[in-house]
Amino acid sequence: MQIQIPRGTYDVLPVDAFAWQKIEKTAREVCALFNYKEMRTPIFESTNLFQRGVGDTTDIVQKEMYNFKDRGGRDLTLRPEGTASFVRAYVEHKLFGLPSQPQKLYYIGPMFRYERPQAGRMRQFTQFGAEALGSADPSIDAEVIALAMTFYQKLGLKSLNLVLNSLGDPESRAAHRDALIAHFKPSIGEFCEDCQNRLEKNPLRILDCKEDHDHPLMATAPSIIDYLNEESREYFAKVKAILDEMGIAYELDPTLVRGLDYYNHTTFEIMGASKGAITTLMGGGRYNGLVSELGGPETPGIGFALSIERLLLALEVEGVQLSAAPSLDCFIVAIGEKAENKAPVLLNQLRQSGLYADKDYMERKVKGQFKQADRDHAKFVVVIGDEELEAQKAVVKNMADGTQEDVAFASLTDYLKEKLTTIDGVK
Repeated sequence: MQIQIPRGTYDVLPVDAFAWQKIEKTAREVCALFNYKEMRTPIFESTNLFQRGVGDTTDIVQKEMYNFKDRGGRDLTLRPEGTASFVRAYVEHKLFGLPSQPQKLYYIGPMFRYERPQAGRMRQFTQFGAEALGSADPSIDAEVIALAMTFYQKLGLKSLNLVLNSLGDPESRAAHRDALIAHFKPSIGEFCEDCQNRLEKNPLRILDCKEDHDHPLMATAPSIIDYLNEESREYFAKVKAILDEMGIAYELDPTLVRGLDYYNHTTFEIMGASKGAITTLMGGGRYNGLVSELGGPETPGIGFALSIERLLLALEVEGVQLSAAPSLDCFIVAIGEKAENKAPVLLNQLRQSGLYADKDYMERKVKGQFKQADRDHAKFVVVIGDEELEAQKAVVKNMADGTQEDVAFASLTDYLKEKLTTIDGVK
């Protein structure tokens, strides 16, 4: 029986891999512009990390995590998101004690959630995220948002809509929590089982329910904006003012609560085009209590995470074509046994000098070798046979215009680099 890929996962084939590399390269370049450093954490962590860090009332913890026991009986989980792991590492390695603060970090890697697979929502998916830990300055909220917007814009997306909200500080959230309980409690029996369970634990999560989003009480639920205290209002006003000065447009949405329990103050999403709809490309927000929740000192933090799979869909909808994979600089065509023995040596010399080069490995005839050079989009073909070996020269053919020259083996690398410079710029 043929073994097939697990449901909700996918293979990135060579024809698609360069788009992923381009996206990841752009992410790293943008993070460097903003002075964010890469950090890598394990793909699996203690289950308790996500129960405490993400929140035991969330869909992620209740329904979507891949949990397992190792041979030592330890409860482990494939990471469903990146922030909890980053905060765990921040606390464990005492990064809060370093002189360089805030710690501005980013990650790119696979996450795992047991969901119903659909376009842009897989069971294994790849996230790019950035986190800034240690600063309560509203300007770093704006910086994190600007980083995400810059990333999308550098990749060519134009249909972007930034949505903002504030969940306020603990005092504001507590007042809003009481108002939500009073609002929903008389009719909570009309809601799904999840909402009924969340009423007392975390009623804010009811507003994020997909099953009951059309219930009339959703539209009349108390808005967090009405319960923000003066400090929270001032903080949010500063974030908005900085974004205004940056020229970053946004919309306010008091119903934006995000799907994780650790958010407070600024929350945001960036919406983009999808097939037949507008979809959330990324989300993030401030999480000032998460570090202390995971055993560290009271430390403010803010971050975002985005799905590369959803980004690829948005690029497709907007018709953005990422540049193709690099073509070969040259392809060696060998004629005869002696030439076939010489070709690997010559090929290695070209590669050591930084040229993208290849040769035939399938014992093709000359015509077949030239066809392979075409398939690899080689700019030049280097032909060697008995006569060329005798003369210590190769025939170099320019595949763009068909011209060819005899070039001494000793000068071949310099010749190709000079010619390629006129085509590609500095080689």
